[in-house]
Amino acid sequence: MPRTSKYSISQSNELIWNVAVYIRLSVEDGDKIESNSVSNQRMLLNGFLNDNPELNLYDYYIDDGYTGTDFERPGFKRLLKDMNEKKFNAVVVKDLSRLGRNYIEVGNYIERIFPLFNIRFIAINDSIDSYKDPKSVNNITVPFKNLINDEYCRDISNKIRSVLDVKKKNGEYVCALAPYGYIKDPDDIHHLIINEESAKIVRLIFKMSLEGNGRQTIAQKLNDMGILNPNGYKKFVLKNNKIPEDDKERIKYCWDMRTIKSVLENMVYCGDTVQSKGKLISYKIHKHIKNPKSEWIIVRNTHEAIIDRETFEKVQQGIISRDTRANKDGKINALSGHLKCADCGRAMNKKQGSYYKGKPREYYHYMCSTYMRKSKNLCTKHTIRNDILEESVLKSIKLQIELIADYESLIKDLKNNSNIDFRRQILENNIENAKKDLEKQRQLKKMAYEDWKLNIITEQEYIEYSNSYTNVINRVENNISNLYKELDDYTEKKEDDNWVNKFIKYKDITELSRDVVDSLIDEIYVYEDKRIKIKFRYEDEFRKTIEYLQKVKKITNSEEKIMAV
Repeated sequence: MPRTSKYSISQSNELIWNVAVYIRLSVEDGDKIESNSVSNQRMLLNGFLNDNPELNLYDYYIDDGYTGTDFERPGFKRLLKDMNEKKFNAVVVKDLSRLGRNYIEVGNYIERIFPLFNIRFIAINDSIDSYKDPKSVNNITVPFKNLINDEYCRDISNKIRSVLDVKKKNGEYVCALAPYGYIKDPDDIHHLIINEESAKIVRLIFKMSLEGNGRQTIAQKLNDMGILNPNGYKKFVLKNNKIPEDDKERIKYCWDMRTIKSVLENMVYCGDTVQSKGKLISYKIHKHIKNPKSEWIIVRNTHEAIIDRETFEKVQQGIISRDTRANKDGKINALSGHLKCADCGRAMNKKQGSYYKGKPREYYHYMCSTYMRKSKNLCTKHTIRNDILEESVLKSIKLQIELIADYESLIKDLKNNSNIDFRRQILENNIENAKKDLEKQRQLKKMAYEDWKLNIITEQEYIEYSNSYTNVINRVENNISNLYKELDDYTEKKEDDNWVNKFIKYKDITELSRDVVDSLIDEIYVYEDKRIKIKFRYEDEFRKTIEYLQKVKKITNSEEKIMAV
């Protein structure tokens, strides 16, 4: 049993150490050998405590299945919380790799944070003891060991990714959960077999789509039937939990247009395995990004189909047809698919116009789909007339084109009179600025530590400053990773900066069309007070271009004022 007594001085004037025992295991880091199992780590650590009677066990802190590349682990977070509350004064681990495999962060903990809290740190197999042998912490071999642990994790990550890619290319299903309509084969976890209970819902969705029902209609019918969406089915049926009876709980697991679309467009239902739709930024930054469709790994006929291929293709054509459905006057709705409610983020639906003196009105309204289709308590109308909305959108497009046209000659001159790869230069400048910011934040964090050591600031002030700088450093590091990813993508695609031409070609626009809206606009947000906010395509490119032009002094003060307007 863990001992809960506070650490103190014994009768023999020896310091009594209350010990936090930290144990970590992660297959992701390559920890497959038995010696790194939780039970064997516990056995080794208990034996060490028994051999050193001055060490009293306070508690175990265990992270089973958490990578060492970051410190976002529940067990370690609990350890830090108890450390702040001074519940123990020593931390013992099997070796440095158990503490973590990020060499910068591990070094920060053993050289700065633990000493700041007067924590004795012991890594048994690495012969490190900050109390009995202070030099062992600062030994030149320690950073090398941390670097090797970090490199080992990177190498394992690459090897695991390579193995998984081979499995994917062989048609083996490697995702954690089977898609809706299937379960994993008990005899082969990389093979899918049909789950008839959910597969019949998939067949029903395709049948309703072939009959001409839109995605909203299909979703509404499934919700009226009380059928849980895929997430709800996995949570409450496959895991045998009690199905929620509360309406507010059920709404979290109801069907919507996006879920129906994901089912209708999923090639897994015609027997194909589709994987690698996304990936992690790096082995240290556990953030997923979407892959372009060209990078998906698709293997045909790997399992039994729920929907035959002919039916699947017919449904795809039907989706395209309905997405570009014409109005009664024969014109394609120019704004369809781009309108969003500014508050709930859901699509705005067209509400057919009413009659006036026996004749249909010349206009109609758009209204928030959550208000219309789900509940009047979940959002408000956000209603707006189509003619007023279209006039505002057209005016905004003209203004955006005029603004870009003002810089067109400036951009062309810069590109024609320079050997600089314009787009690459923008990205590299942004990376350079981010690196400078990162170094600045690291220096500020270091200066805060020195100020605390010189008694210029208090311990509590240092902790607050340190935490604040750490959060900023993490954000900047993520930004740098994203910028490098963007630079890599550009290098691969060799895309030219032709976004300017895509706007300029519509400079004589007089009315909205589907082609114009699709080419220039991502989304249009409608507010309750009838204000609109337009997210134009290529906004990032425009912003980065302006920043670069400012950097090379190609924009005058007057032009900057125009840009600000």
